[in-house]
Amino acid sequence: MTPDIANIACRFVFDGAALFLWGSAAYLWLLVPERLSASIWARLAAWRIAAVVLAVLATLALLPVRCAMIGNGWADGLDGDVMISVLTATSIGTAWAWQAVFAALLLLVTLLPLRRKVAATAIISGLLLCGLSLTGHAAMNDGWLRVLHRANDMVHVLAGGAWVGALIPVALVLCRLGDGMAGADALTALIRFSRAGHVAVALVILSGVANSLLIIGGLPLDWSVAYQRLLSLKIALAMLMMLIAVFNRYGLVPLMVRSHSAGKALAAGTVGEIMIAVCVVALVAWFGTLEPFPG
Repeated sequence: MTPDIANIACRFVFDGAALFLWGSAAYLWLLVPERLSASIWARLAAWRIAAVVLAVLATLALLPVRCAMIGNGWADGLDGDVMISVLTATSIGTAWAWQAVFAALLLLVTLLPLRRKVAATAIISGLLLCGLSLTGHAAMNDGWLRVLHRANDMVHVLAGGAWVGALIPVALVLCRLGDGMAGADALTALIRFSRAGHVAVALVILSGVANSLLIIGGLPLDWSVAYQRLLSLKIALAMLMMLIAVFNRYGLVPLMVRSHSAGKALAAGTVGEIMIAVCVVALVAWFGTLEPFPG
């Protein structure tokens, strides 16, 4: 495996884990009634542990991978002098240090009491995602434009994560609608997610348009460039997710009171959104390493 491929793989694993931790924890902390939140959080235990472990492992792997990319291959990736040089003299090193600190904090969060654990996971994973703006295309500008681009990147990734990262706990909440004890809390949690989802999707669209303007100056119309082809595919998949979400909210949710099959269709639609979201994260991990213009 080349360092470039390893970099894409690490980005995909880390981004997916951090997005899930942020979106699920923020949803359960802020929008789900406490009793139901504790129950869903417990059911997500294996997912959460796996996500934290993957985020930490991806972070550990990223430093030698990026040293190998900057240097002359894998030999430089494991060279202590090269690592020190990258950490102390490059923006990549600064971003990695940020990522390493907050990945380590995620491990410590597992020792906190339940309610604090949910809030702390949301805050720390959100900060992890914000650190992604320290490198990549958000760092291509100078001065105030760089600050604006990084702030916009933060909004984009946090809004997107709040939407897609919450989909797995939302699917579990859907399963509780028929529960006599938890059904009312589940309905409240779904209504809150729907309202917050409108805001998150609007922010994703607006910040995504702004990102396109900041990076390529307009829409990704030059499909001879791999970056713009993959960005176009990502936009198409995101639009498909939005259409599914709109159909779920305005087509299926009103029918759930009268039709059990509507609930099953809503659950299937949510699973479909999750699968598309995985593809979107993979595309971002890939085209985020590419040049946006012809070489």
